[in-house]
Amino acid sequence: MADMIEIRPAAEADRDVWAGLFRDYMVFYGCEISNTALDTTWGWIIDPYGPMECLLAATGNQVVGFAQYRAVPETLTGSWFGQLDDLFVAPKARHAGVAQALMQRLDNIARDRGWFKLTWITGNDNATARRLYDQIGKASNWVVYERLLED
Repeated sequence: MADMIEIRPAAEADRDVWAGLFRDYMVFYGCEISNTALDTTWGWIIDPYGPMECLLAATGNQVVGFAQYRAVPETLTGSWFGQLDDLFVAPKARHAGVAQALMQRLDNIARDRGWFKLTWITGNDNATARRLYDQIGKASNWVVYERLLED
């Protein structure tokens, strides 16, 4: 199936199919489905000057996955790197090379843009994703912290 996977940038006409996958992604991570989040994220993706881009994976004429990413400046090197924020493959298309195809295209984009690395995070308990990520990258020595701010 890997040779039948088309990877392409998201376009305005992809809004509905992307939104369906993004809703599934929100559910996967236990997030409340938010139309505000959907609208805002899509706006970032579709704006040519926006902060985020999105690759879609299609098999046949059906979109089955996405990778959402952005450029990030690194002050210690004065260079740019790529940050993969979200990667999702529909359950029916998993284990068919879709995530690998998305990551390979992202590698190519990173090289073309002169980024010196790609980074991404996943849940410690996301064993399926970690199996793939352990094959194509290595866990960093950095510990990620977060502090939720109240209104």
